[in-house]
This record gives sequence, structure tokens and C-alpha cells, in this order.
Amino acid sequence: MIKAGIVGATGYTGAELLRLLVNHPQVEVSMITSRAEKGVAVSNLYPSLRGRCDIEFCEPDVAQLASCDVVFFATPHGVAQSMMAPLIAKGTRVVDLSADFRIKDIATWELWYQQAHACPELVEQAVYGLPEVNREQIVNAQLVACPGCYPTATQLALIPLLEKGLVDPTRLIANAASGVSGAGRQAKVDNLMAEVTDSYKAYGVAGHRHLPEIEQGLREVQAAGAVPAEMTFVPHLLPMIRGIQVTAYAELTSSDAIDLQALFAERYEQESFVDVMPAGSCPQTRWVKGSNQCKIAVHQPQGRNTVVVLSVIDNLCKGASGQAVQNMNLMMGFEETMGLEQVALLP
Repeated sequence: MIKAGIVGATGYTGAELLRLLVNHPQVEVSMITSRAEKGVAVSNLYPSLRGRCDIEFCEPDVAQLASCDVVFFATPHGVAQSMMAPLIAKGTRVVDLSADFRIKDIATWELWYQQAHACPELVEQAVYGLPEVNREQIVNAQLVACPGCYPTATQLALIPLLEKGLVDPTRLIANAASGVSGAGRQAKVDNLMAEVTDSYKAYGVAGHRHLPEIEQGLREVQAAGAVPAEMTFVPHLLPMIRGIQVTAYAELTSSDAIDLQALFAERYEQESFVDVMPAGSCPQTRWVKGSNQCKIAVHQPQGRNTVVVLSVIDNLCKGASGQAVQNMNLMMGFEETMGLEQVALLP
């Protein structure tokens, strides 16, 4: 049994993380921090946890957090980096769900997140926590940067094609749509029920901060000397609470017949949380709601040279907290699927 601490568990990712960890057979949640909710019982904020998590929120204290076997940061960007150096110095193992350590190029991170990075010396040490690519590095990592939700679904859709060099890496397109929980637990007019219901919109068309993370991840799976991957990425807001649908497009560079179904099935055959659907499938977000699954379907419309890959995840689970627990399992030597066997909710 290990002890886990959570910094910033009052948002949706923090709530999802608690839901998963209280059912994990090898984890005791021993510390949950929130300056705003200090002294408040966790079950008062989340009645669903009554009888499952009876501790109170406390202020974040590095010395106390360092007594945990693993610490999760479920915080907005900029928070984890301000506390990370002393935690790492004490030997604490950390899974950061924020964007603070995902992007390796400091200047690029500062450009997209519009602030100076407070802990650039640890960025190179951080392992990008996409287990389907970096499993061996995650096992031995002290600091894991858990991927974003859009980047997770998008990279998993395109990795098999780029690994084999089958598509033009400069003509990648992803239309992605997320439920409103992806915007976080905050009071904003744009997230009100009356604003979101019965509507559908694009946003961040000129540039979204997940784009450099996606491109970085895709470039890392390309063969040496390949033209670096470039993507047109357009996110959308769906009138629902949770779930992400990514439709990714890529152009084949060869006229030779390629069994794309076999390619994807073979690439993810050993992956517990990636399910390549039968040919012709169109996966739905409700098929993964509340689960750590990514369901993928690959198409080649009219047999032409455009590949269309459909990828769905729950943005709060495989797109955030479920993947964080998956990373923790690897780091702690547990079965990778432990505590993550939930079947999706239906309806």
C-alpha cells in the first residue's frame, strides 16, 4: 500500500482522480491540498466520497507532500513548476497533470502559455506520460508530465502512420471536439448551460496551446531524418459534459496497397487501453465515458490516398486522471491496469 498526495483536487480532474484512487487496491489518499478549502472535509465538497475519503483539505506544504510515495498535481499551469524543485530534491515521485513539463522547448512553452517558466531545469528530466510510447521511461521516472486530453486522442490516432513513415507529415489535420468539462471547473459565461446547449462551435482556430505538444509527440515517433510533423489542429466545443472525438486526416505517400486495419491492430495489440475497432466502425464518445479506454477506427474513404482516423476518449479519464493513474501504476511497479478496469457508462 502506498500513500498518495493530491495538490489541487477541487477541479474536475482532481475529482476524477479521487474517484479512481479511492477504489485503487494499493493506494491510500493521505493528503489533499486546497488553500481555498482548507479545513473542509473532502466529502463535504464531494458527497459521492462520503465513507470513502474522510480527510480534510489542507494547505500545500512541501515537507508534508514529500512524505507521500507519489504526489499528483491537478492544478492550472504555473502551479506545479513553482513547487516542483524542492519535491524532486526530496526524492518524491510526481505525476503532473498540468502542462508545466510537457513541452521540452522552454521558449515554445513560454510563448504558448504567456509566462516565464519557473523551473526550466527540470523540464528535460520530465518523462512525457503517454504509456503507449514511453512505457519503459515512465517505469523509472521521478517526474512524469501527463499528456493533455486533445494530445492523447490525436497522437494515438496518428502514431502508427508516422512510425512507419506512410503519410506526408506536413499535411496532417485534426478536427477535435470536447465536452465542456475540458474547460475546467470555473464560472465562465461561455460554459453556462444556456450558452452551450443546442450549439456547436470551433475555437482556437488561429492556434491552440495543445498544438506544440501534439507536434512534439508526433515528431518523437518519426524515423531519424524524417521531415518534422506539422499539423492543422482545430478544437471544437460539444454540448455535453465529458468526452473527446478526434477526426484526424493524413495523406498516404505511396500508391501501394496498405492494410491499414492490420497496421493499427498490430501496433496496439498489446495495449490494454487502446481498442482498435473493426473495419468500418465509427466510435462514439459514450463508448468510453468513465473509462480509461481510447477507441480507434481507421478508414480510407473511396480507397483514395486520404486516411481518416477516428479516436474517442473520456477527456477526464484517459485524457487526464485515468492516464495519471496508469502512469503511477507503471512507476510503482503495479499492474498497469490496476484500478482502471471500469467499463464505460451506458447510457
